[in-house]
Amino acid sequence: MSRFRPINRETDYLLPPSVQDWLPESHLARYVVDVVEGLDLTDLERAYAGRGSEAYHPTMLLSLLIYGYATGTHSSRKIERATYDSLAFRFIACDQHPDHDTLATFRRRFGARFAAIFVQVLQVARENQLSRFGTVSLDGTKIHANASRHSALSYGHASTLEAQLEAEVQERLELAEATDQSTVPDGVSLPEEIKRREDRLAAIAAAKAKIEARARERFEREQAEYEAKLAKRQTQEKATGKKPGGKPPEPPQPGPRADDQINLTDEESRIMKVAGGGFEQSYNAQATVDTESMRVMVPDVTQAANDKEQVAPMITQLRSLPEGLTPTKQLLADTGYFSEKNVETCEAAGLEPLIAMGRDEHHPHWRRRFEEPAALPESASAAEQMKHALKTQAGRAAYALRKQTVEPVFGIIKSVMGFRQFLLRGLNNVRSEWTLVCLAWNLKRMATLRPRSAQWA
Repeated sequence: MSRFRPINRETDYLLPPSVQDWLPESHLARYVVDVVEGLDLTDLERAYAGRGSEAYHPTMLLSLLIYGYATGTHSSRKIERATYDSLAFRFIACDQHPDHDTLATFRRRFGARFAAIFVQVLQVARENQLSRFGTVSLDGTKIHANASRHSALSYGHASTLEAQLEAEVQERLELAEATDQSTVPDGVSLPEEIKRREDRLAAIAAAKAKIEARARERFEREQAEYEAKLAKRQTQEKATGKKPGGKPPEPPQPGPRADDQINLTDEESRIMKVAGGGFEQSYNAQATVDTESMRVMVPDVTQAANDKEQVAPMITQLRSLPEGLTPTKQLLADTGYFSEKNVETCEAAGLEPLIAMGRDEHHPHWRRRFEEPAALPESASAAEQMKHALKTQAGRAAYALRKQTVEPVFGIIKSVMGFRQFLLRGLNNVRSEWTLVCLAWNLKRMATLRPRSAQWA
């Protein structure tokens, strides 16, 4: 007698199979479907004209994208393949198989509406008491653009190439006009050679025009900052009767610099320094994370490599959330976000800022953990008050939450969910994709925070 179970792949089902039997009740795919089907997607449904063949329902397509990003399947082609190979994707798709063009078009067409869907999911979390949104951490991470840094063209190199190509065009024009063309190599078509170089010259001219436009914007911004610094020094000199110390600010120089660059694949991405050293063509993805539940409250993407200018726009988005989602009282951020202006911005918005003003020393004496700083004078500035708060035991305990909330979120998104590079190009498209990534993270996190009885029902 055989001691093994029989292998028979030809056995038919006694009853028609049901997709409901394929997954356990606690599976993430079921949770994603339950939440998405409870959202108001009327705007998406109205966008379909009703002509031609019947379309896949936006609820199903959105669920496929969210579950795909939550499980590391980002490509529309891989999601299409997974509807055949994966039980979870088959369950979400109801045993249908939308092709990759349908999925990619849906993601691109409705990307701008993902922000409203993101807010609806926050409201679901609030109603289910999965978070109270009291303290938030703000941080940013560099994510590779869908472009290579080797496709970047600097203004100085563009000018050199332009001169070289113009000389080559002139040389070939002279050859084409010459009576004796015996010096032209066999197989060379002079009109094609000339056209190829003229096309490259047109592309370089367009790239230089865009770099020059950026340079004008930069000059206007730097000029305004320069004039503000001068006015501040003049006001200080009038008030004290003494010339302010330090070097006076230098006026900005107009025009593009030789190292100003533009990427020919994704012109809105920027060369940024990345963790571990080196530079890559990237975007700076920002996230405001609730310290209690580790859920993202506000996602955003910026072209600026520096985080210092991101406090005000992130607070504006935080305060624009619907009523009931904005009881936030405290904001944590690392030293990259510190400036006196940002501290004042937080206080004006009703937030207590705890922004590191510098790096703490490693291995301080153990007694310092139990010491309280001396009281501040009443004339202390907002930045001095924040510095004092960071030295208190309560302030140190609150700031310690930053590293254990927002940084693990980025780590899980990159290492577990596998999202290290944007698939879309252009700032607006990238913002939509980052919102989708954070939406997938939030649902993944909400599924984990469910009551244990619901998880194992």
